[in-house]
Order: sequence, then structure tokens, then C-alpha cells
Amino acid sequence: MTLLIVNILILMIYNIIDIKKILHNLQQNRYNEDNRYLKWILKNKKTVFVRPIFLYTLIFLLSYIFDLNIILIISILFNIYLIINFINYLKKEQVKKPLVNTSRIKRLWATIFIIYTIIIFIIFINYNERYINYYLLSLYLIIYFNYFVVYLANIINIPVEKYVYLSFKRKANKKLKSLSNMEVIGITGSYGKTSTKNFLYDILNEKYIVFKTPLNYNTSYGLIRTINQYIDKYNDYFIAEMGTLKKNDIKTEASIVKPKYGILTTIGTAHLDSFKTIENIAKEKFALIESLPNDGIAILNKDDKMQVNYNIKNNCKVCWYGIENKEADVVASDIEYSSNGMSFNVIIDNKKYPFKTKILGTANIYNILAGITLAKELGVSIEQMQRGVLKIVPVEHRLQLKKYGNINYIDDAYNSNPVGSKMALDVLNLMPGKKIVITPGMIELADKQYEYNYNFGTYIADVADLTILVGEKQTIPIKEGLLSKKYNLDKLKIVNDVKDAIAIAQTYFKGEVYILLENDLPDIFNER
Repeated sequence: MTLLIVNILILMIYNIIDIKKILHNLQQNRYNEDNRYLKWILKNKKTVFVRPIFLYTLIFLLSYIFDLNIILIISILFNIYLIINFINYLKKEQVKKPLVNTSRIKRLWATIFIIYTIIIFIIFINYNERYINYYLLSLYLIIYFNYFVVYLANIINIPVEKYVYLSFKRKANKKLKSLSNMEVIGITGSYGKTSTKNFLYDILNEKYIVFKTPLNYNTSYGLIRTINQYIDKYNDYFIAEMGTLKKNDIKTEASIVKPKYGILTTIGTAHLDSFKTIENIAKEKFALIESLPNDGIAILNKDDKMQVNYNIKNNCKVCWYGIENKEADVVASDIEYSSNGMSFNVIIDNKKYPFKTKILGTANIYNILAGITLAKELGVSIEQMQRGVLKIVPVEHRLQLKKYGNINYIDDAYNSNPVGSKMALDVLNLMPGKKIVITPGMIELADKQYEYNYNFGTYIADVADLTILVGEKQTIPIKEGLLSKKYNLDKLKIVNDVKDAIAIAQTYFKGEVYILLENDLPDIFNER
């Protein structure tokens, strides 16, 4: 009995480490929203089913040969091995964003604890020394299937999570009603949401008191939390970034924040895995515009054909911005690029006004134009807009230029996409010195994923003096795109860890070096 208890206690230490790792995976997969967690399991069968703990079956077979006490001692040693092996693995693992110990994670821990307590309780109330090896085998097998234990706990908690969500939603709705002087601006689109949010914030703050959703709080949960914890009665405007992973997400978020103004950045192929077609993506994004009241204002991109051709089911005022389409209400022209920023003119009511910014990339001109277009409607003067645009600083991990001695990083690590990745290469091409691209490629592009990554490889071939691909399997399309342009194989490196890629890049060339970090996939996509 004593050896069994020791076995279980040591095994539970391993179990806690294992469950923590799996909960991290579940969290990165949005708690199985739109079955993301299950889809990940199906794509990563080796990780889920080839697990060292399964080796206990061999120890169990030995129980038919050796004395029970010997088997229990072997089992204890095996448990210690599992713990040491797991700790060594975690030390080597590259974790970009650790598990966030939210209230939801704590509730999942409680549910999993109850599940295992029930299992262990059943073992002890039915204890019979003859079946000790079977008790242990049962425990090992349940732990072996921990990915599904966590999935079960997540299902069990659904009613609790719905209750928590609805209670916080009611609180947020009540608070918004009390802030009758504050108006809400919603921002959505396939790309550029966060940048547009931050740029608009800087522009409007020249005249008004403005609050924006922090970090990436662009889900219904994030918006509710923002309202309940951060917004106060002194705000004139609340800028709400609104993201989507599945159908009706935008509609749900709009029902929470009730925006009067809506900005649509671009409609592209992000999240094709979920929406299947770009038409479905357009319909989802336009849910923001169609939620606006009749006296609301929609700010749309005149250079985006999907927006121009969309049949809007709303009679609110529509204002257009653009660069190529000169019929837009607000147009950028005479754009000049340098490694230090951009200057351009903005045409408003047939008059040209000069603007300067420290940020880089054509897509950011569009993001600035969206902010200027709405700011004009909200009574911000040209001078205030110019000051606001000049104050804009790069958004973290979005074409953010960082300098360390002779090494310059263009950090575009967040959420690479077909449009943004091409623009990042255009920015890199402006720079002097040697140019290096580090990338794991793009994801969540459904049947277009190979095509877009292949094209990305062809673009890299025209710019990079050195290309370092992160992840041998997932970057195959990029490699093939590079080779189609007869890219020199001596200038191509493939690693499975971004740390190794950066180590190579930092020492490969002498003199001035510009390193583009294009995309940084979540830990669930690691090939290590």
C-alpha cells in the first residue's frame, strides 16, 4: 500500500507538468473555439500519441514475471525518469507566449483535479493488493490520454463558462449604458486592425480623450473585460478592435459595444481555414458596418475591390479612403519612402496637405488614411491630424525597426499574411547593407496556403542576401518558390528553432545588416 501511494504521488507530479503543457496548447487554440484544439490534435497525432508514458505497458508486462514490490519500485523509478525527461524537454523548448493563468484556466485545473480525485478515490475504495498493477496501468493510461482528459474538462466547464460570460456581458452592457456621452468606434478587417486602432488613437487624442482596447483584446471576451475593467466616464471615444475566427463573431462583438462608427481595413484571405471563401470573410467583416445606426459613419477602403463591390445593407453615411482610386473622399499621393519613415500628401476636399510619419510600409499609409478619414468626420483639424500622425510610433512586432550595433531588426513577427509579407519585403528592399529574411511562413490559409507561401518565396528571392527558413516541413512551399527563381542554395538555411536562425543571422555578414523577422508562429506550430 505504501509503495502504491508513493507511486501515485510521484506520478501526479508528472501529471501536473503534463496537464500544464496541454492547457497551454488548449489556450493557444482558443479553448477549442471552432474545434481548433481538435483540429490541432488531428494534425499532430505523433505529439498526442507517441508519448514516453506509454512505455509503462512494458513494465506492466513484467508484473507477470517479477515480484509486485519489484514492479512498484521499477514504476517509481520510471515516474522519476518521466519527470526528469519532461523537465529537460521544457528547458530546451522555445516558448514564445507562456500559459496565462486566467480564471478560466483555474476553473479547468479544478475540474481536472476533480476528475483525477474521483479516479484515485475509486481505486482506494476498491483496493485489493492483487490488482495493484492494474490500478497503476489504469492511471498511466488515463494520463497517456491527457489531451482528451483536458478536452473533457473543457466540455464539462461549458455551462460554467457560459454563465460567467453572460454575467460579465450584462455588467458590460450596464456600464456602457451609463456612459451615454461616450461613442464607440469599431475597427475590423483581415489585416491592419491593430495598427489602425493605434494610429487612430494617436490622431484623435490631439483633440479628444480616447480609450482603445489594450493588447489583442479583440474577441467578445476581450471587449467585455476592457469595458468592465478599464473604461471610465471621462472618455469621449472608445476604439474597439474586433477580430473574428468564425461566423458571427463580429455580429456578437458589435452587439456588445454597439459602435456608432466603423472602420474596415482590408478584406483578405486570413482565416480561410474557418471561412472557406473570401466572400464569407467579406460578409463577416461587413457585419460591423451593417450594425451601425442610421446616423453612424462607415469608413471603407476604396482600393479594396471586395469592399467597393459589396452590397451594404445599411443606410448610414459611407466615407472612402484610398491611394490608387482617386475618387475616394480622402486620398494619399506623392508618397516618398526612406529607411527613416515616409512623407506623403493627403487630398481632402480637393486640397493637398503634407504629412510625415516615422513608420514604414504602404499598408500603413492605408491605416493612417482610415484614421484621418474618420478624424475629419469627428471635427479634428488638419493641424491636429498632422501632429497626431507625426507622433505615431511603430506597433510592436509590426514592421518595428530595432537597432543593435550594426544589426537592424525589422520586426514583423505578428500574424504574417500575403499582403503584409510582400509589403515587409518592399520595406526591407529600401534598406542599405545586407538583407536577411527569417520566416516560418504563413498559416491558416486553407487550400491557398501552398500558393501564397510559394509566391512569398519568389518575392524573397528578389530581395534577400540570406534566407533562413524556420521549420523544415512547413516552409517547403517557400523553398520551392525560392528555387523557382534559381535562388543560390548557399544563401538558404533551414532550421527548426528561431533562436538558431537569429544566431546564424547575427554572425553571417560583417557590416550593416538588416534582418526581417516575418511571422512568429504560436508554440503549437513548433517543429522541434
